Amino acid sequence: MGQRSKVLVTGVSGFTGSRLARSLLERGYEVHGLVRASSRVGDLREQGVILHQGDLGDGGSIESAMRGIDAVYHIAASYREGGLPEHEYYKVNVSGTRHVIEAALRHGVRRYIHCSTVGVHGHIEAPPANEDAPFRPDDPYQKTKLQAEELVRQYMGAGLPAVIFRPVGIYGPGDTRFLKLFRAINRGRFVMFGTGEVLYHLTYIDDLTRGILACGESDRALGKTFIIAGEKAVTLNVLVEQIATLLGVKKPSLHVPFWLLWSSSIMCEALCRPLRIRPPLYRRRAEFFVKDRAFDGSKIEHELGFKPAVALEEGLRRTVAWYREQQLL
Repeated sequence: MGQRSKVLVTGVSGFTGSRLARSLLERGYEVHGLVRASSRVGDLREQGVILHQGDLGDGGSIESAMRGIDAVYHIAASYREGGLPEHEYYKVNVSGTRHVIEAALRHGVRRYIHCSTVGVHGHIEAPPANEDAPFRPDDPYQKTKLQAEELVRQYMGAGLPAVIFRPVGIYGPGDTRFLKLFRAINRGRFVMFGTGEVLYHLTYIDDLTRGILACGESDRALGKTFIIAGEKAVTLNVLVEQIATLLGVKKPSLHVPFWLLWSSSIMCEALCRPLRIRPPLYRRRAEFFVKDRAFDGSKIEHELGFKPAVALEEGLRRTVAWYREQQLL
């Protein structure tokens, strides 16, 4: 697509969406962003993003944002939250996707780039998994993201010019989802539940945005699905040790049987559900310690020429530096 093509980014106020918008601006695109009334837009408008207020649950509110758009990067999603009812995931991740696609079709959008997740594969029994690995979603987030993928493929069959990408765990400066892990290690409070030998795969935010742009700009990407991942997966033990080294603290050594965490998460959910409060501990969070997450990202390299450029240690170093700059540690 040429310079000054108009693109729309949903979820533009989020971690991935905002970084993608910045990258698109740097490449000369006219960037529009879809935001909810409650979204924190920060300096997006100052950077040059044209903001449109809308809600994925309301198809009509998307119409004005879609006018004149050449490509849509659909990043917005309802992510994992303890206590969030399943119908809320469906409303955003499935119905919201349908609303965006149908509006895109009505306005003649030339490309739709869809953000899914490697979570659709669930636990990986024979790592690393590629794009053709079996689907085993096991929570409402993963299940609705798979339903959204299936919806995109249906529209592809009807002529939608689309690409699907599945990122692994996303981290880097600006992210706070991993902050609890870094804080626990920094304060000497991290406890490893289980052996710690499960595999975990991350992708640095700048690498992810480069991979997304490859999906959006290459004609070879159309009609295909790509995993976007860092260079390699590491065990949870190695990840924790690297973070501790970069923080300059003692490497955690305490290991506790996983069943203690699992039973505690079940009880916590049971106690919080009647009170309609978000449980501080829940099973999906506990599964971080036992499920293998290792993937093969070679397809996007072979077909689109994308390779991750930031090694895990360097990405973690930059993340630690940002946390300290923000006085979060």
